[in-house]
Amino acid sequence: MLNLNSINLKRILCSHILWLFLAILLVFNSCSGHRDNGDYSPEFKAIFDTVVQYSEIKKEPQKGTRYLDSSFKRLKQPFVNDWFRFYSIHFVYQKKEAHNAPKSLLYADSMLMMAKNSVTKKQYQLNYAEANFASGDAYFDLRQYSSAYKCYYQGYFIGKNLINNEILAEYTYRMGMILFKQGYYNKAASYFKISYRQSMAYKDNFKAFYQRQELLANIGESYKNANMIDSAALYLTKALDYINANSARYSHVPNLLDVARGVVYGDQGEIALISHKYTLAEYLLKKSIAINLRPGNDNRDAQLTEIKLSRLYLLQNKTDQLFDLLKTLRVQLDTLSNEDVEPSWNELMSRYYTQKKDYEKALHYLKTYSSLKDSAVNKVNSLRGTDVNQQQANFDKQTQIDSLTDHNKTQFIYTNLAVVFFIMAVIIIFLVFRNLKRSKKDIIAVKALNDQINDQNNHLEAALSKLKYNSQEKDRILRAVAHDLRNPIGGIASLTSVMVADDDYTPEQKEMLTLIKDTSFNSLELINEILEATNAANATLNKELTEINALLSNSVELLRFKAAEKNQVINLKLLDTQQELLMSREKIWRVISNLISNAIKFSPANANILVKAVNYEREVQVSVKDNGIGIPDKLKGQVFNMFTDAKRPGTGGEKSFGLGLSICKQIMEKHNGRIWFDSDTENGTTFYLSLPK
Repeated sequence: MLNLNSINLKRILCSHILWLFLAILLVFNSCSGHRDNGDYSPEFKAIFDTVVQYSEIKKEPQKGTRYLDSSFKRLKQPFVNDWFRFYSIHFVYQKKEAHNAPKSLLYADSMLMMAKNSVTKKQYQLNYAEANFASGDAYFDLRQYSSAYKCYYQGYFIGKNLINNEILAEYTYRMGMILFKQGYYNKAASYFKISYRQSMAYKDNFKAFYQRQELLANIGESYKNANMIDSAALYLTKALDYINANSARYSHVPNLLDVARGVVYGDQGEIALISHKYTLAEYLLKKSIAINLRPGNDNRDAQLTEIKLSRLYLLQNKTDQLFDLLKTLRVQLDTLSNEDVEPSWNELMSRYYTQKKDYEKALHYLKTYSSLKDSAVNKVNSLRGTDVNQQQANFDKQTQIDSLTDHNKTQFIYTNLAVVFFIMAVIIIFLVFRNLKRSKKDIIAVKALNDQINDQNNHLEAALSKLKYNSQEKDRILRAVAHDLRNPIGGIASLTSVMVADDDYTPEQKEMLTLIKDTSFNSLELINEILEATNAANATLNKELTEINALLSNSVELLRFKAAEKNQVINLKLLDTQQELLMSREKIWRVISNLISNAIKFSPANANILVKAVNYEREVQVSVKDNGIGIPDKLKGQVFNMFTDAKRPGTGGEKSFGLGLSICKQIMEKHNGRIWFDSDTENGTTFYLSLPK
């Protein structure tokens, strides 16, 4: 998708984008006066100009940051924007020059903190958008793609009406890259298209041309991976035509043009291979390899294309050509490693030796392939396990069912014991006073009765201790079982995925393999939810002041795409004024997202969903109303139970594990809040949350 020369060129051509962004925002906000009205102080503007001189003209960014630190200490009363730009300059230095992603994230967090202290709405929107973009870049460098996407989206949503398209194009491109890495190819293509349109704001130069051709190629590859072959072929042709149409203008960099063409030829060759046009596929793949194997070109893309050509030789039963190509590729990989190529190389070697009936060597390469493939699958699962779409779901774990059951049983026992002890105490006191008037024999009998009660109490305490120990052991065993089940089921899912891709099976066999694959992935999803829920149950809440309107807006915007898949519309009514509440932002976000996701799941196509916030004296009440299938009376008492029998498939056949609402209730209880609902099968369901101030 992206070749090395393309990446390096973008780094060279865009090396000053962030500094330019800082300067644009500084000028955009400039006005006179010494009062903090959302502008920069005059003293800081002079400091900033000097820092830009060091960084952009003298090419000495380290001296610029040192000058910033020493000069900033002399400011008597820095404005909010002064602090914000101080942190942002350090962020840019740590990201671009020091390449210290963890430290750059700390400065991005400081930028977010200062954005919240903004004194005007416009200042808040600009600073909040930029701080989120910075956080997204830091998370992207740390390969925490879900967090990066979330920050990019928040910044894009807040700043899209204030920041020009030249800057926004860079961030929609990044959002597309994250979705591509996570395997959401259709959504990635949508963001690449948006970035392409926004890139029209660029100055007409080589950088703009090269990024546009890359975006067209990215759209084509996204559609190819989504198995939309016609759309993929259309955009790859557009990319190639665009390169050829501009080749005369940029004849001074013919090698970069060739690299771009080589990448497109490789993707076109793969499409021809998928379409069984083997002669055309071989021509295009060889053409791509010849270009990108040249020194200084995109050698890793050439290696990927050699794998595609090897698969073509395997399909055509050209074993000698296959073996020669794989030997050549092995020499290349020993010089330039490529973890995306290694699994496929071992798989093809195994299949080659299988055809040669050398099963010992075939098994050796198959084992290596399996090990590398498992590692690759784990990486993909790790990416998708924290994907932004999965932030719409609430995870839980099977052991929590047993834990809650045991907790309820323990509470029931303690309650009964308290009642029994109270009754016994009353009886004992009565007997003592009565037996004081009786004989010593009766007093001895009372003493014996007391001893018996104490003995029973000791037995009960021992039983409770043993019950608690057994509960802990059960939790530990269940965690171990869930963890150990994940690996074999993951192996089954991976192997069946490979087998489904093979053309050597009949349609009936492929149908059964597909059923096994889908069942395995569903089982993995349930196991992951069980493990995640246990971790969530044991974790402590980290509360912070959170603005409820922003939280609701974020939750709704992230789910509009999901609602659009069923032609549904989410309407949002926010508070008239901003209201900050002390809460765990992530946990309450999960509750709101779960309720909206359920409304989408159980509402028909073309339905409306209303998310509303109301301010009361001591609480803020949030409601999510749908016009869906409603909850029957016989199931209303079960909806908040773990793995409840009330779980039902959505209107589009969506699967439900019956965990989400139970976790929502636990989260609200930990926040000293409430969750309840009104529902009938004619008018749909409305869920309510009360969040205390």
